[in-house]
Amino acid sequence: MRTPFAVAVVAALLLSSPAMSQSSSIPNARPWDQPFLPPAPAWDGKSRALLRPATDPWASAFEQDPTHDFSPDYADTRVWFDKLDAASDLIRIEQFGVSPEGRPIYAVIASKDGAAFDLKKPVLLVQAGIHPGEIDGKDAGMMLLRDIAFYGKDGLLDGVNLILIPILSVDGHERSGPYSRPNQRGPRIQGWRNTATNQNLNRDYLKLDQPEMRAVRGLVLKYRPDLYVDVHVTDGIDYQYDVTFGYNGENGGWSRSPSAARWLDDAFKPAIYEALEAQGHIPGELVFALDDRDPKKGLSDGGLGERFSNGWGSAAHVPTILIENHSLKPHEQRVLGTYVFVEAAMRLLAAKGAGLRAATERDRALRPAKILANFMADERPSSTRPFKGILFERYPSAASGVDEIRWLGRPDPALWQMPFHGSRPTLSLARPKAYWVPSYRTDLIERLRIHGVEMETLAAPRTVAVDLLRLKDPRISPRPNEGHVPITVTDVAIERRDWVWPAGSVRISTDQPLGDIVVLLLEPQSSESFFAWGMIPEVLNRVEYIEGYAVAPLADRMLAADPALKAAFEAKLAADPAFAADPDARLGWFYERTPFWDDRYRLYPIGRET
Repeated sequence: MRTPFAVAVVAALLLSSPAMSQSSSIPNARPWDQPFLPPAPAWDGKSRALLRPATDPWASAFEQDPTHDFSPDYADTRVWFDKLDAASDLIRIEQFGVSPEGRPIYAVIASKDGAAFDLKKPVLLVQAGIHPGEIDGKDAGMMLLRDIAFYGKDGLLDGVNLILIPILSVDGHERSGPYSRPNQRGPRIQGWRNTATNQNLNRDYLKLDQPEMRAVRGLVLKYRPDLYVDVHVTDGIDYQYDVTFGYNGENGGWSRSPSAARWLDDAFKPAIYEALEAQGHIPGELVFALDDRDPKKGLSDGGLGERFSNGWGSAAHVPTILIENHSLKPHEQRVLGTYVFVEAAMRLLAAKGAGLRAATERDRALRPAKILANFMADERPSSTRPFKGILFERYPSAASGVDEIRWLGRPDPALWQMPFHGSRPTLSLARPKAYWVPSYRTDLIERLRIHGVEMETLAAPRTVAVDLLRLKDPRISPRPNEGHVPITVTDVAIERRDWVWPAGSVRISTDQPLGDIVVLLLEPQSSESFFAWGMIPEVLNRVEYIEGYAVAPLADRMLAADPALKAAFEAKLAADPAFAADPDARLGWFYERTPFWDDRYRLYPIGRET
């Protein structure tokens, strides 16, 4: 329990810590740094030349701060962008949503085309602050947009248009303070990871619960970005890299958008690496440690789920880059690395964006017969990767009772050879011709429409032969996740039915670019489905029951009248001693075989047209 006394003690320890008093001897240390964090390696990259002096009238709050370790709040950020909008014809602000607490969610658009984009130009969408404590993209975007408007970089807009979402989770951004992210070095005031409704937006790309994510989907459908960049700051182990990034299908791995992944491998990644390295940064691939207490144990890809931006982008055929700047590098270093990344991405899209657009169109035309799903980490490594690590030592912790890691802040001169574990599918789903969703599930229909899914709405009732799924042994999670109580089902039985779909029901063909997303959302066995998130719990409700005094004599008559039924019952008794010893279970077995049984119990209400 976090008591006021405990909080006061920790605050006093932070202020009086020897590490705090010795901060001047630690490279890049700040007076407000968490003294328990490891030291940051010294850094003096060429990208520091991008900073404007604090006296410059267009210096951002980040640049005006003497240590470049500050990010402005929502109101001050908007005031700065409004001023930029008023002063430059190249910049305009577009509100595209409203947060749960009523704050406008806006994008800043840089273009020479006015309100209507030149469709021949690629569009780059950069999103910051989906996790508001990880706000590097906002400060980098302010600097770059300022330089486009006033300091000679307007030529970037000759071949590409830029859309910046400076703060997506605006409510979380304003739940700010110095204690939001204990694993991260700056800025000294940070936003909160979750929204006002306590939701993690980077789990909402597919289910679309939250107004912030619904708004983003609308913005994507409106402007059709050729590349979507989602800027984060990572946690985990220490290493030399300051800007890491990745995408589904990297290095020839599996992807729902294989052509775009190849373009990113061949054209994008080498160009971005070159740009970052030229400015003194150390780029790396997006990886996650298998064990923070055993850093050399290996790396993983972090999962390919469609609830995340990179997984959604692969399924929606919107090429998506997930940036994870390294949390233990100073805020200044991370912001400048993000600036270099975005500028380089703009230059590359202007020069080679046509190749990415062609690759995306090839991916949009794919209609795989089998949809792989429910990815999990492979137990065996698929490769070994060289890795630029940081020296560390182990020490016995009185608090944990085991040896813990102490990072020393110095690069290890020897490359680590790290086993790399990818992800593998545990489910293969057959692609039906179409799905039928009943009219009363307007909530599910609305979410599919927000995704941009094409559908036919019935003006009158229609009887259609469909496959319905009977769910066998669904399991309800003992704890909630993102405002839902998840439900899993691994076994289903297919029942062919002539079903009457009332007016307002929808038929959703899977022969469309978002067909994979339709399958992932509507198949109950998919871990990303509406059912798996607990949104269709009514299918688990039993309605009518029968008393023992009624079913027992009925069951005895059934046994006497049906030899096949009797044989099946006796086989069940022999195979299942627990069942044999349970009178209610035995009677329930007969009840399920009577006309009185609820025929729709565990019958999934969404039909499959095959």
